Amino acid sequence: MSRVKRGNVLQKRHKKILKFAKGFRGSKSTLFIAANQAVIQAWRNAYRDRRKRKRDFRRLWITRINAACRLQGISYSRFMNGLAQSNVSLNRKSLAEMAIHDPNAFNSLVSLVRETVKV
Repeated sequence: MSRVKRGNVLQKRHKKILKFAKGFRGSKSTLFIAANQAVIQAWRNAYRDRRKRKRDFRRLWITRINAACRLQGISYSRFMNGLAQSNVSLNRKSLAEMAIHDPNAFNSLVSLVRETVKV
């Protein structure tokens, strides 16, 4: 059986991993084995947190909408139910933005919900 020399392939693989590990602290950016483990862990965290970010933002939007609703004397769940009954299809992101940057428009939505639900 012939001998396999892996010089170029191995060097390219090591260089690629070390390039990904640029900016890591200590030996994680210079030694291949430590860098490889750190890169794999970083990619795993990034994959998980890309999904978690969507959950986090939804929680933030709901919290902001709830706070704005409470100032108007209505709970979040009653407000969202009233929006659904009055056929207003705004997502939570736009409602949260409206609650922060355009309180008058948000208050008009609350009054629309009050008329629909008779709270």
